[in-house]
Amino acid sequence: MDAWASRNWTGPTCRKNGEKDLDRIEVIEGLASGIRNIEWDAVELPSQFMENWCYHEPTLRGLTRHYQTGEQLPHALFDRIVAARTYRAGSDMLRQLLFALTDLALHHGYQPGQGKSPFDVYREVAARTSVMPPLPEDRFLCAFSHIFAGGYAAGYFSYKWAEVLSADAFAAFEEAGLADPTQVAKTGRHFRDTVLGLGGSLHPADVFRAFRGRDATTDALLRHYGLVQSA
Repeated sequence: MDAWASRNWTGPTCRKNGEKDLDRIEVIEGLASGIRNIEWDAVELPSQFMENWCYHEPTLRGLTRHYQTGEQLPHALFDRIVAARTYRAGSDMLRQLLFALTDLALHHGYQPGQGKSPFDVYREVAARTSVMPPLPEDRFLCAFSHIFAGGYAAGYFSYKWAEVLSADAFAAFEEAGLADPTQVAKTGRHFRDTVLGLGGSLHPADVFRAFRGRDATTDALLRHYGLVQSA
């Protein structure tokens, strides 16, 4: 997700005869404090965090109904959604690491005119992060607008780091007990008062510590993607 999270909502009558008259709602991340003065490391945290609830069956079933019958999301379909989350998760993570490390290499150490092209840098990073090397004619960088025209120069890593933060934040709810509404509500208020409420008034690391009581770890992210065995 980008800093502006877009949601499309379709009413029942709009779906007849293939009509797609959509109302567009834009929600800014960190609504309580906005995104001003929040480092790229953490600006994606709120939206990434909310995605975790889509893999919690009671929450997702509570949000979904068939637009004609009112039937809740079938259990089998939810199982397929959860399974899709971990499908090729390792490959997807390596892909994001390739993009992030290439971005940092180009904006930090690369100097034009010294015998190496940006494509050489890309291929060097790919040698460390990709199972298969890019094709010789690969020109992905020409379309990598995020880091050249999209405001994420030397900041593309924030997507993956925000996943680390959001997974660890959601783990707080798991530890409190997702089946316990009282504990979920208590943890939710704490999340609101720290991550959402403090916003850019403090350094993101301090905001996260205020919520979790410690620094972020990758443990929850790796567990959610099935890359480590659950305890």
